[in-house]
Parts: sequence; structure tokens; C-alpha cells
Amino acid sequence: MTNTPKPISHRFSVAPMLDWTDKHCRYFHRLLSQHAVLYTEMVTTGAIIYGQGDYLGFNEEEHPLVVQLGGSDPADMARCAKLSEQRGYDAININVGCPSDRVQNGMFGACLMAKPQLVADCVKAMSDVVDIPVTVKSRIGIDELDSYQFLVDFIGTISEAGCQQFIVHARKAWLSGLSPKENREIPPLDYPRVYQLKQDFPQLDISINGGVKTVDDCLTHLQHVDGVMVGREVYTNPLLLAEIDHAVYQDSRAIPSPHEVVELMIPYIERQMAQGARFWHIARHMLGLFQGVPGARLWRRHLSEVGHLSESGPQVLLDALAKVPNR
Repeated sequence: MTNTPKPISHRFSVAPMLDWTDKHCRYFHRLLSQHAVLYTEMVTTGAIIYGQGDYLGFNEEEHPLVVQLGGSDPADMARCAKLSEQRGYDAININVGCPSDRVQNGMFGACLMAKPQLVADCVKAMSDVVDIPVTVKSRIGIDELDSYQFLVDFIGTISEAGCQQFIVHARKAWLSGLSPKENREIPPLDYPRVYQLKQDFPQLDISINGGVKTVDDCLTHLQHVDGVMVGREVYTNPLLLAEIDHAVYQDSRAIPSPHEVVELMIPYIERQMAQGARFWHIARHMLGLFQGVPGARLWRRHLSEVGHLSESGPQVLLDALAKVPNR
């Protein structure tokens, strides 16, 4: 490509989370925020090229939407980037942050931090065939490769290949000895390191990820970097999303109440079930909707006990909703 595509605004984004941020989850999240950037689960190049399923499917309502790819072969990454662009994604992200053994064995994820030139080759190959942004999500380091200079060299090498947008999880990753869950919790957060990265690369779009739990946290980070990415907190407490459009994007439009969101999900669930989806595969993403609200425990209990039954349908949501006072 002759021109580097302009990064899409990442002032707030919802992290890609394996087994969680599927198309049903994203449709639900979009009802709570019109501006937050949503991400697919990580999908491997092998699944896209050789798999039998539709690994790139999404609902049109989900935009702005980024597909996260896992892989390290530049030709395969370019092929999948082109397919993703053709399907209508707004950007493509390369996973250089996941520390799981399964990912390492496939030669992608956080282990790629040790191979910045290979990541740069992937960025270049992908950027050459698409007109949408190619972005990278990484850690601040891995194992003993955790100096600030290492991070600077890593970002520098990849930005020279054409990547203008980075999402940086402000923890290092240990590639052996810690589980993926422990890698999200045990290595200490180092927010100042990511802030410094933005100072040293002012021309790049830098988002921060890791340990963000409140809107105030987001606003604090946005004084230092371009964007904030939140993962599990949004999933377990979706109402956090309902505050984002006003607080982060200064959009004063009314957002649906949690009760209205449930009612807006009913037609979607009916459509998806008519196409073969199971009710629980959609409703499970809604368990945390009333987090911190009176009646939340009764809502979760009813959904959990009844929602997974094969005969369950939208009426289960309405029955659960009746247990939550509508203030």
C-alpha cells in the first residue's frame, strides 16, 4: 500500500478474550456502547485457511470491529488479512501477547516478542495487501527480555514496517512456569513504562491494557496514552460499558437501561436460535449485566440453573428479569 491507513480511534476497546468475545457477546456489548471498539476472539491462520467453520463471521451491528489473528507465517497472515478485509473488518490485530503453551507451540502470541523482525515481516506482508490498519497487541516483555530498551527496540522495528497502532498489556509474560491466568495476575503492572513508550513514540497510537477496572482508571490512563483496553472487568461487569460513551467519548445520547438491553436482546436471540444457535451460548454472556444491582444474584441464579437446558429460550431471560426491580 502506498499510504498507511489511519488508525481507528481506540480511546476505549474491549479486549479479545478466547471463549468469551464471540459474536453474541459483541452484539450484547454493542447495545451498551456505540463507540467502544470490539475485538474478535483470537483466530488462528490455520483455522481460517484449513478449518471447516466460518471463523470470520460477525453481525453488522458490531462495528467498529477488529479481528485478532494468531500466526507467524507472513504469507498466511497476508492471506488471512485479505480475507478479513473482504469480510468487512475495520482493522486487523496481530496477537503478540498470549502466553499459553498451545499458542507458543503454534509459534504465535507472546513468544513472538523475541522475534521482532518476524512480526515486522508479518506487518509488512499484511499491509501490502490491505487498506485497513494492521495493529499489534503485545506485552512489555517476556521472561528475561524485559528491559525498557528491549521494548523500545521491539516497537521501533515493527513501527518501521508500517504498524502505527499498538495495544500494550502493561505486564511482562513468563512463557514457562505460569498459566495464562497467572500471567494476567502475577507479573506486576508497570503503567509508567507504557506511558514512557508514548512519550518516546509520540507519532504512534498507543493503548494500555491490564488491570483497568473503573471509568476513573480509564480517564487517568487517557491523560498519558491514546487509548485504554479493558478485558475481564467489562465481561464480568458489562454496565461499565454503559458509562463509556458519555465519559470517554462525550456522547450525551441516552443509553439503554439494563432492563431495556434484555428486551433488545430478545429479537436477536430469536433470530439466532432460528438459525441453530443454542440459547445458553448467547445468554451466558449476560450473567453479569446486573452486577451490583439489587436482584443481581437472583438474575444470575435463574439464568445459570435454567438457561443451559436444551429447551430454554428467550422466556428464560424474561423470567430472570422479573426478579430484578426496575428502578
